Amino acid sequence: MHYDAIDNKHGLPTDPFKAIVAPRPIGWVSSMAKTGIPNLAPYSFFNAIAEQPHYVVIGSGGMKDSLTNIEAMSEFVINLATYDLREPMNMSSARVAPDVDEFKLAGLTPEPSRFVKPPRVKESPAALECRLFQIIPLPDDHGDAHQYAIIGRVVGVYIDDRFIQDGRVDTAAMRPIARMGYSEYATVEAAWRMRRPD
Repeated sequence: MHYDAIDNKHGLPTDPFKAIVAPRPIGWVSSMAKTGIPNLAPYSFFNAIAEQPHYVVIGSGGMKDSLTNIEAMSEFVINLATYDLREPMNMSSARVAPDVDEFKLAGLTPEPSRFVKPPRVKESPAALECRLFQIIPLPDDHGDAHQYAIIGRVVGVYIDDRFIQDGRVDTAAMRPIARMGYSEYATVEAAWRMRRPD
């Protein structure tokens, strides 16, 4: 099949876009409201986009609590979602009122961050502490923005020492999970190397 992505008339029961751009890392975002209430939510539109300095991007469909908090406080944390944390991660995606603490809802421990105010997930083996760089509205064909790109600069990195082997982070040992299409996920359990031809 080959179809016009603007009209998006693919003829399938569900849009196949996210099943093609896969697997996608999960941005498990912890943020904090002005009132001090922590928020935790997974985002399937997330990735690292630059190094030296390090930048990440989150795609938010609508003005969700995380985006509201990030806009107000200019800080957030990306926690690594792993296979062992899949159920709490999923629980933290529940649509609840802004004053609900998803850490408590998911049975997770908020651990103080070192460089930003929002806590990280203590149970997660890695976390990126970020300061907001820019929020970019992503307009539709009519010029209305209901989606946003949140770009953050990484100012602090936490790694559980158990996953550092011979000077390298053993990513596969942490078993990070990624989002596929529909309600499918993938788990990284093996790694292989291939060097550039230069």
